[in-house]
Amino acid sequence: MLTEQLLMEKYTPIQPLWAAFSDRLQEDVLLAGYTAARIGGPADVLLEALSADDLFGMVSVLWELDLPFVILGGGSNVLISDYGVRGVVVMNRARQLRFDEKESPPHVWAESGVNFGSIARRAALRGLAGLEWAAGIPGTLGGAVVGNAGAHSGDVSQNLIAAEILHRSQAEQYGLTVREEWTADKLGFSYRSSALKHTQIAGSASPHHDPGAVVLSAGLRLERSTPQAVQDKMDEYAAYRRKTQPPGASMGSMFKNPPGDYAGRLIENAGLKGSRIGGAEISTTHANFFVNLGHASASDVTALIKLAHDTVAGQFGVDLELEIELMGDFQDPGKKQPG
Repeated sequence: MLTEQLLMEKYTPIQPLWAAFSDRLQEDVLLAGYTAARIGGPADVLLEALSADDLFGMVSVLWELDLPFVILGGGSNVLISDYGVRGVVVMNRARQLRFDEKESPPHVWAESGVNFGSIARRAALRGLAGLEWAAGIPGTLGGAVVGNAGAHSGDVSQNLIAAEILHRSQAEQYGLTVREEWTADKLGFSYRSSALKHTQIAGSASPHHDPGAVVLSAGLRLERSTPQAVQDKMDEYAAYRRKTQPPGASMGSMFKNPPGDYAGRLIENAGLKGSRIGGAEISTTHANFFVNLGHASASDVTALIKLAHDTVAGQFGVDLELEIELMGDFQDPGKKQPG
């Protein structure tokens, strides 16, 4: 529920948004139901983009109005503050997709709001290999490109042909935007990151984030195979996930694996497996997964993040880096210092 203090601090100017988006605009929408972890407070404003062109138009207007916004796709790998998100949340529902099996190699083009795992499963039905590793990834293609999503020794950088990126031009005083294709080299992929992913530290986040660049669509390289061979590999990976990862509401892997080690191993060896704060638990199945037991708050999860980060740093000298994205204001608006 919105507190009186939070209502007083809500600053998003609604009038120009109503003028631009009319009845497509929703106010004070709780975001918990839009996330895999089922955690999160309200957005000042929510907009739904139904195509890449729609997303282009919305982002261009928001940049022209100089309003803060974030893009939310499948809601995985994200923790939204209990106090919500000040500004605009753009829900990415751009889901057009097409396969080109005649090209060599074959490929798939998809808008950034398509579920990434769904792309892999639909490729399998056509006997197209190369994305078996992605079949269990719950987020969208856009999020996968930004975070260089990966599993089972595969990642986006290995499959990407190019991504269509919308970004601000250098001549911002003219309100211009640029829509262009970026290759993997230009995206600067690294382990679970890219040039599009902003840096965070555990337990903090900017309450007013402007992504600066938005993924509109992407093309992915595939390989010819048979439906049975691709499905067999996907089944093998799915069985491994069921054995090693917890079911239920979680954000996915909490921390990036440090070089030469595993975050889950370090957290478990620090004696934290099964630790609980409020309604959040460090999974007893895999210590790099933090689970919502049904009534967890974002503050419960951030307290567990701090516990794991600080304990691992103290015992092993390893500074764990978040893999998830923190979204919103993680400081109680009622406790902010004036000035």
